[in-house]
Amino acid sequence: MGEDWYVVGVDCGGTTNAGTVLRSDGRFLVDRLIESPSRVLDGPVAAVAALEEALDAALDEAGIGREQVRVVGLDTPGPASATGVISSRGATNFSGPQWRGFDVRGALEHRLRLPVGYINDANAAALYAHYAYFGSARALYSSVAAIVGTGLGGGLVEAGTVITGRSGMAGELGHVQIPLDGILEQDQPIPRCNCGLFGDVESLASLTGIRKNLLPYWLTRYPDHPLHRVPDEAERTYRVRTLAEEGDEMCLRIFRQQADAIAALFHIASNFTDPTAYVVGGGVVEATDEFRTWFIDRVGEHMNLREEQAEVAVVATVPDLDMAGSRGAALSALDSARTSAAT
Repeated sequence: MGEDWYVVGVDCGGTTNAGTVLRSDGRFLVDRLIESPSRVLDGPVAAVAALEEALDAALDEAGIGREQVRVVGLDTPGPASATGVISSRGATNFSGPQWRGFDVRGALEHRLRLPVGYINDANAAALYAHYAYFGSARALYSSVAAIVGTGLGGGLVEAGTVITGRSGMAGELGHVQIPLDGILEQDQPIPRCNCGLFGDVESLASLTGIRKNLLPYWLTRYPDHPLHRVPDEAERTYRVRTLAEEGDEMCLRIFRQQADAIAALFHIASNFTDPTAYVVGGGVVEATDEFRTWFIDRVGEHMNLREEQAEVAVVATVPDLDMAGSRGAALSALDSARTSAAT
């Protein structure tokens, strides 16, 4: 391969797509968020066409022609296989029956007539965070990331490489069950996840966890709270973070439980992989600087690391949050292209 070739990263979300362009030397050419509708609710045909539109928008922003692109990196929410086949049971953002078992990576590759690599969205964000913090030394370090959204995704990066596992589902950290002593109130019901497990991280640290488990309980403890007067369940849930940022006592208690759940997860991770960096991403840290700092400090203070680990550990947030997915997808595809070229 020559010097002047490029990778496009496309992040497919439940409502929007985002794209970026990466030069073969590792320099990103798009420094702002380029978004377009993902159309995933319209089914696979419309959604794959929308992915092509996102790719072209990123290329236009970078001033690069499609003929200069050697590989495309795609990320989507899971669960999906390591090769980009949506779970046979469907997924939160791909709920229609046409999506079950659909090969989204293969369909995009067929449409573009370009090689397409796949990585799930949480792994993509984890990979970009690792790249951003460790740069050219990234192969010397490991990291674990918890990405909080509708659910809780995760990523494990070892020696600069994402661990995907045999079926592509490594790093599904949301479904790790954690000890709840010290996290729940004495009369608080054990939270249940959409996956059926009780007391996993996602049942607490996710938007769904707030809606189904945390907010209903805490509203019983605060009978005069203004959220009682918000009739729409989804709207109530979304307002929790805004109110927490404003210092609302009940909402801060909800996020305190979320932070403690992530801290418990990271404590477990510290005994499995002993990483250098523990990273939090997603909506929970897409907040004011004051709230984000408070939340990350809370996680760090409750991880219960050994003294030797605490001395070297980094607890941080995913940088460039809105662009992390597409950038991680591009980095993953670039690594694959370099490996192929070397063999």
